[in-house]
Amino acid sequence: MKAVRKAFLLLLITILTLICVGCGKKSTENIDAGMTAIENLQYSEALACFEKAIVNSEDLELAYRGQGIAYMGLTQYEDAVISFEKALKSSGMFPGALEYDINFYLATAKYKMGDNAGAILVFDGIIALEKKNKDAYFLRGCAKIANSEFEGGIMDLEKAMELSDNSTEMLIDAYKVLSDNGKEQEGSAYLTQALEKGTTLTDFEKGTISYYLKDYENARNYLETARTNEKEKADNEASIVYMLGQTYEQLGDNNYAAVLYEGYLADNPNNVEIYNQLGLCKLEAEDYQGALTAFQSALQIESNSLTQNLKYNEIVAYEYLGEFTKAKVLMEAYLKAYPDDATALREYDFLKNR
Repeated sequence: MKAVRKAFLLLLITILTLICVGCGKKSTENIDAGMTAIENLQYSEALACFEKAIVNSEDLELAYRGQGIAYMGLTQYEDAVISFEKALKSSGMFPGALEYDINFYLATAKYKMGDNAGAILVFDGIIALEKKNKDAYFLRGCAKIANSEFEGGIMDLEKAMELSDNSTEMLIDAYKVLSDNGKEQEGSAYLTQALEKGTTLTDFEKGTISYYLKDYENARNYLETARTNEKEKADNEASIVYMLGQTYEQLGDNNYAAVLYEGYLADNPNNVEIYNQLGLCKLEAEDYQGALTAFQSALQIESNSLTQNLKYNEIVAYEYLGEFTKAKVLMEAYLKAYPDDATALREYDFLKNR
């Protein structure tokens, strides 16, 4: 569930940032600098820019909005909610696209911080105005399911699937949400139905669906076929390699999975997702130095969407290598940047007692 939420958050930040940069009342230097920092995933730097914008009485609605987005990037969701609420208080008399955008962020931040009831209320308002917003239905469904409102949540997920024309991506996201909340059978039914009716599905889509249905033999076969299809390879090569590698991992062939990842990275050295998966694969194979090298190579890539995961995985690699002092120092730095990571806090307690 954490991975699904994080992936959706990154997509949401990318889409709404691109839509709304410059859509406020006026353009100002510090706000623009802050939004550029967000696009580069430099959230602490962005916060400093927005603080300057607020002190200088720039467009407060945009400044607080940007501040909220930066806090979300740092997983400081309570602070994000406060900022988005300040942004709405700074808005004009008549709500428009910007206020809608801020409400979407506000609802997402409430959901991320565990205020599911609050998130549902905000999404109710968004859907009342945007009745065909598939993302709003999807997130409201997530919030309802997290709030143990399974019937209503499933209805919202089904609406999101319908509005997306039952896209494979939306079906898999819905499956993950249901599976992570004890409803794997219901989620699998959507995937099975899609596969049975999938006359228009690509081999990549069939392979991905089969993977999540835990039918790894068929997943491998579909994905290998996709890898030899020039059109599919041109459209989805990174995704094909990513899914095929994980399929081989599930089939117990970590060595070949690593070969796939390394072969792709030799020609495409800026793919952080595949570097991270290579590192995880090498951890599983007990090649801890190889794992560390993979994580550190990914961290050197600018505008890195997996920085938090990679920094944590780097610490884990150092632990496996027995370098506990180094791991402890890195964990202290990690917790300064991501203080709400409960798993990291528990791991830090372990490191302090080494």
